[in-house]
Amino acid sequence: MTTTQIIITLAVIAVVTLLTRGIAFVIFPGNKPVPPFISYLSKVLPFAVIGMLVVYCLKEVSLINRPYGLPELLGCAATAALHLWKHNNLISIGGGTVIYMILVQQVFR
Repeated sequence: MTTTQIIITLAVIAVVTLLTRGIAFVIFPGNKPVPPFISYLSKVLPFAVIGMLVVYCLKEVSLINRPYGLPELLGCAATAALHLWKHNNLISIGGGTVIYMILVQQVFR
């Protein structure tokens, strides 16, 4: 890839990112109420996305081969416990990920 291609690619990415972020302010200006369907989506989509991520992360876990899904189970349990304790998504997801990586790389080699 040439330098020109890299610059063009980065420019396109920047413009598209700005447009996708800014279009919401054009479609839903601050002086108008947000449509009920959009409010509904803002409440349910975060849970749906997290659910899809959990399914995606656990889809290839083998329960019949060593380590029988134990690192994944313990990582998920740690994430849930941290969230119940701190009620902070960053701490729960980050802490669960760190615990899972330690289990996979150090405990269940």
